[in-house]
Amino acid sequence: MDCIEIEGGVQLHGHVRVSGAKNAALPIMASLLLTTGATRLRNVPRVRDVVTFGQVLQALGAKMSFDASELVIDTSAIDRYEAPYDLVKTMRASFLVLGPLLARYGQARVSLPGGCAIGARPVNLHLKGLQALGARLELTQGYVHGYADQLRGTAIVLPSATVTGTENIMMAAVLAKGTTIIDNAAREPEVVDLAESLTQMGARVTGVGSSCISIEGVPRLQPAAHDIIPDRIEAGTFLVAGAMTGGDVTIDHCLPVHLGALLDHLRATGAAVEVGDDWVRVIGSERAYPLDLATAPYPGFPTDMQAQMMALLSRANGRSIISETVFENRYMHAAELSRMGAEIHLEGADAIVMGVPQLHGAPVMATDLRASASLILAGLAAQGITTVSRVYHLDRGYEQIEAKLAALGAKIRRLP
Repeated sequence: MDCIEIEGGVQLHGHVRVSGAKNAALPIMASLLLTTGATRLRNVPRVRDVVTFGQVLQALGAKMSFDASELVIDTSAIDRYEAPYDLVKTMRASFLVLGPLLARYGQARVSLPGGCAIGARPVNLHLKGLQALGARLELTQGYVHGYADQLRGTAIVLPSATVTGTENIMMAAVLAKGTTIIDNAAREPEVVDLAESLTQMGARVTGVGSSCISIEGVPRLQPAAHDIIPDRIEAGTFLVAGAMTGGDVTIDHCLPVHLGALLDHLRATGAAVEVGDDWVRVIGSERAYPLDLATAPYPGFPTDMQAQMMALLSRANGRSIISETVFENRYMHAAELSRMGAEIHLEGADAIVMGVPQLHGAPVMATDLRASASLILAGLAAQGITTVSRVYHLDRGYEQIEAKLAALGAKIRRLP
């Protein structure tokens, strides 16, 4: 199993280009089940989650080719309707095939994802939304068995703004008869990107980016090429890396409009931030100012950047309070940061971070995708050598992160 070794204390300088957003690519890959034929997706990140989702589609009968950042998926030969446990257990996003399979083929058998390291993340909202559209669902031996002769549009009010729930219901509704209204819908850019891809395929979706989405069902969709949006979380991770090392880093090929809450918080820590049409530059200060932050659904501060900001604030000049309001049990990186000298105390949903002048390299273990990134960032700023193990978590969502950091001057390498 690979690990990553970092010799800290180097200021990062230069430009880095972010990859496409895997959290946009996955639902768009699922939406191709609504069509018959070959679709070309561009700016797709070559990360483990994308590869795994491709295997799910191949298990259903799809054909796939991946060349550089272009992914071609042909759904002409879909002849199976089961997403097996062995694949779904490795990635919760596999559950996104349920809505498209029901809408296009009238049947589906999809394994329940099970638990998650950062919280339960139940799929009950997905199921209730699909049932409201007319799907008949049965839960048997860990699988959801779904049937639908013809889905019908309806009004659906989500009790919480679930991203994947919104996506699953939206994909099912595009082929439903009549109009579907999703109230309290998720507003994340990845949801918007899915809707734009569906629209290019012939769907009629309005209101995306707001909390109320309207979908007018159509009889069929056609394949249409699409460019995946840049990954706002990868962009944010590199911005924190620049700020944390006191460096000067420019993020190219990003969408600053998606980074508003993060940029506001970086400025509050004393970092200088410059913004262009498709780039952001950060110049770090010698030591960050403390601040209080709370995660929230978009456009609030993203939960997927909480761990990285904790690494930054662990060296702030004073006390910070982080409140995690989106997922329970998402502070497992705190114990590993403490091994490097951070002073972090957990009180329920809050983490009290007392900044220290210096972190120190140590062997640490990643527990999930974003926790992996936080430990890499801490290692970049720490004195001495840090070894991060279990980096297969990192490979789920970051494309060649060690190579990109090395190009900015980091002393970092992957070891078997």
